[in-house]
Amino acid sequence: MAVSFLTLATLLLLSLISPSLSATCTSQTFTNNELYTFCNDLPSLNAYLHWSYDPTRSTLSIAFIAAPPRPNGWVSWAINPTSTGMLGSQALIAFRTPNGGMTVKTYNVTSYGPLTESKVWYDVKESSAEFSGGAVRLFATVVLPENGTTTVNHVWQAGPSVTNGVPDKHDFQPGNLNAKGSLDLLRGQSIVVANGGGDRSKKRNIHGILNVVSWGIMFPTGIIIARYLRTFPSADPAWFYLHVFCQVSAYAIGVAGWGTGLKLGSQSKGVTYSGHRNIGISLFALATVQIFALLLRPNKDHKYRFYWNIYHHGLGYTIIVLGIINVFRGFNILNPEPKWREAYIIVISSLGGIALLLEAITWIIVLRRKKSSTSTKPYDGFNNGHGRQEHLAP
Repeated sequence: MAVSFLTLATLLLLSLISPSLSATCTSQTFTNNELYTFCNDLPSLNAYLHWSYDPTRSTLSIAFIAAPPRPNGWVSWAINPTSTGMLGSQALIAFRTPNGGMTVKTYNVTSYGPLTESKVWYDVKESSAEFSGGAVRLFATVVLPENGTTTVNHVWQAGPSVTNGVPDKHDFQPGNLNAKGSLDLLRGQSIVVANGGGDRSKKRNIHGILNVVSWGIMFPTGIIIARYLRTFPSADPAWFYLHVFCQVSAYAIGVAGWGTGLKLGSQSKGVTYSGHRNIGISLFALATVQIFALLLRPNKDHKYRFYWNIYHHGLGYTIIVLGIINVFRGFNILNPEPKWREAYIIVISSLGGIALLLEAITWIIVLRRKKSSTSTKPYDGFNNGHGRQEHLAP
C-alpha cells in the first residue's frame, strides 16, 4: 500500500512538471518539429536557449524558453553589442496581449526606466511566441549586422507583469542579476559572465564623475565667486583670479568628461542617449566660447564693456542650468546607488543656499552704499548748502 502511494505521488509530481521546462534542453521538443544545432541550459531563471547560426548569411535562429513569475508576465532574450549587462541590450520581449494571444516586440534598453518599443541593432526577420505549461517559448530569426560574428553577449530575463502593453520591471534577485553570459555561436557554448561592468562600466563611471565635478559643481562655484566676492573691495583682484582658475579647471575637466562620452558613444552601436548627448555637445560649445571670451574682455571703462558683461553673464548662467540638468540626466542613465544622487543634491543645494545668503548680504551692502552716497551728495554744487549761504552773505 505504501509503495502504491509513493508511486502515485511520484507520477503526480511528474505530471505537474511543465514539458517546456524539462530537466535539460536536450529533452525539449517543439510542435513544429524545428531542430536547432545547439542548446544550453542557462544558469539562472530556469531558462533554456536553442539556436542555429549560419555564418555565411549572418542569420541566427533561436528558441528561448523560460517561465515568467506570473502567468501575465513576460520573458526576454537579448544581445548586448557593447557590454555584458542589461543597459545597451537589444531585446526581444514576449508577453500576452489583452485578447489572450502572444506578441513579441523589440526594445533598445537604454535605461532602467520604462521601456519604449523601438528598433534594435539587428534585423528581425521573423518572431513569434507561445505559452504552454506555465512557460513562454520565444522564437525568432535575426540577421546580425556584422558578418563573421562568432561570439555575442546575451542577456535573458523574466518579469512579473505588463501594464498597458509595457513590460514592468523585473525582480532584482540574484537569479535576475546573473542572467547574462557570452554565447559562442559556432561552438555551442554559453559562458557565464560574473562581471557585469568590466572596462566599459569603469569608463561610464569616470565619465559621470568628471562631468559632475566640472559642469555640476565647479562651474556654479566659479560663478558664485565672481558674483558675490567682487562686492567686497578687499577681495579685489583675488576674486577674479579665483574665478578664472575655477572656470578654466572646470572646463579642462569637462573636456575630459566630454571626450570619454564621445568614446563611449563610438563603442555603443545600439545605444543612444540623444537628449544627454545633445546637451553635452551644447555645453562643450558654450563653454569653449566662454573661455575664449577672456581674450576679448574689454577694460572696465571701455564703451563695449556693458555688452560684453551681458553676453558673459548670460552664457555663464545658461551653462549652469544646462550642466545641472545634464548631471541629473546622467544619473538616470547610470542609475547608481541612491546615495550618489543624494550626495549631489546635498552639494548643489548647499551651493544654492550659499548663493541666496550672499545675494541678501550683497543687496544690503549695495543699498547701504547707495544710501551713504546719497546722504553725502553735494547740494546744488556745494556741500550741505554752506557754499550757497556764504555766497549770499554780504
